[in-house]
Amino acid sequence: MRNLLPIIIAVLLLGSCDRQEPTRRGSIAPAADAQQSDSPTADPAKRTDAHWVLQPSAEASVLVLQAQTGNPILSLTCPSGGNRLQVNLPGFTSIGSEERLSFGSGGEVEALVADFRRDRRLGGVSAAGAVPANLAALIGGPVSASYGPQTSGPHPAVPTAIVASFVAACRGQASEVAPRAALPDRPVSPCLVQDGREFSAQPLRAIGTEPFWAVRIEGRCVTYSHPEDQKGTRVWTRFTPTTEGGVWTGALDGRPFELRTRAAPGCSDGMSDMSYPVAVELLAHGERRKGCAEPM
Repeated sequence: MRNLLPIIIAVLLLGSCDRQEPTRRGSIAPAADAQQSDSPTADPAKRTDAHWVLQPSAEASVLVLQAQTGNPILSLTCPSGGNRLQVNLPGFTSIGSEERLSFGSGGEVEALVADFRRDRRLGGVSAAGAVPANLAALIGGPVSASYGPQTSGPHPAVPTAIVASFVAACRGQASEVAPRAALPDRPVSPCLVQDGREFSAQPLRAIGTEPFWAVRIEGRCVTYSHPEDQKGTRVWTRFTPTTEGGVWTGALDGRPFELRTRAAPGCSDGMSDMSYPVAVELLAHGERRKGCAEPM
């Protein structure tokens, strides 16, 4: 009997292991399934955390991407009585030196002129421009927007029926003002648009010495260069005409940037025998500098 005791104990232990093994195997599958069900879907068209809502009114046609909480993520507005589209992203932060906001879908992208001041009514950043001819393609797929280093999307595509209604509303409002609108029928550089209107300004090239610096002025775009930045940095500015010339104000590296011009025949750069028709005063990086300019 004593010889049989070890054999009996071994049989009991093997039976216990066999009963526990299915439990171990069964506990793995549910964990794996839970992990897959919790993983976010990569296809933005299948996301359900946001949806598009069309809000037409007598004042404007508004297309809003709303979160489940009802808060707006992105909105597009076509005001009544004007060939104008406004895009607002309440989650973006305004940047003093950045006035270019882009949005679109896939390979279709439209650049609008952004207001570097915070939108007091909608919050965040707003940008505006003429109603794009390819508006349907811009919102027909997963929609994204970018402003400086900030991006939003891709978001779910706008439903086809809503796209058709919104585009028809925007085009209808644009056609109402076509006879009296002075908008160009050609692509216009964002540098030549301010407050939703095209304007003209003489392109200028300015230089200064002690220290050396140079500026290229094209509409609202001012490209500032110096020995440490020979390629130059573009500064988006706001242009204000004056009786003698103009003033361009913006921000460079988070500090005020200002350029003033005035007619001054015979302006000298102090380093050569050349004379220029325009005098320039520059404020950059907290330093005021003087120079001369001529048309490009």
